[in-house]
Amino acid sequence: MCLLLITRLRLVNQQKIQIAKRIETILDQLTANPAKGGHRDVELLRSLPGVGRIIAATMLAEASQPLAKRDYHALRAYGGIAPVTRQSGRKVLVQMRYACNPRLRNVLYHWSRISVQHDERSRQQYHRLRRSGHSHGRALRGVADRLLAMLIAMLKEQTLYDPERRRLGPPLGAAITESAIPS
Repeated sequence: MCLLLITRLRLVNQQKIQIAKRIETILDQLTANPAKGGHRDVELLRSLPGVGRIIAATMLAEASQPLAKRDYHALRAYGGIAPVTRQSGRKVLVQMRYACNPRLRNVLYHWSRISVQHDERSRQQYHRLRRSGHSHGRALRGVADRLLAMLIAMLKEQTLYDPERRRLGPPLGAAITESAIPS
């Protein structure tokens, strides 16, 4: 019985490696020649921290229209990042959006999780949200929201991610004093 499982696991692992290579080849082809049906967005998307082949391929496949239109609000609603507010009389309830594309929501969750691990600015925002009482998932959705805003800005300007550019402003959560405001 175990010998049968070992051969199946080897086959699955071999197929996983082949699929990973195929996805990488397709993304490289899209990046190589944007003039001939290629996709400039692939290079911009892959320059962001935490975006690998799986996240890039899924975002291009699942959210191609909002990305092409550079529509931040549609992208965050379609990906489940935008919260839903329900009001009735005196009560206001803000909940996670469940009516969304689950594959895109999953990819955005993992993108923000990996970004928190590798990008200082995302890590600062995550910790600031956690200190203010948000759950782990809500804090990651907050990080994903910021990453999506940054992605759309990069797509509109057609610029690659530059971590030094993000460090020009004050650190996240820092209070702006009057002496910091240019006159």
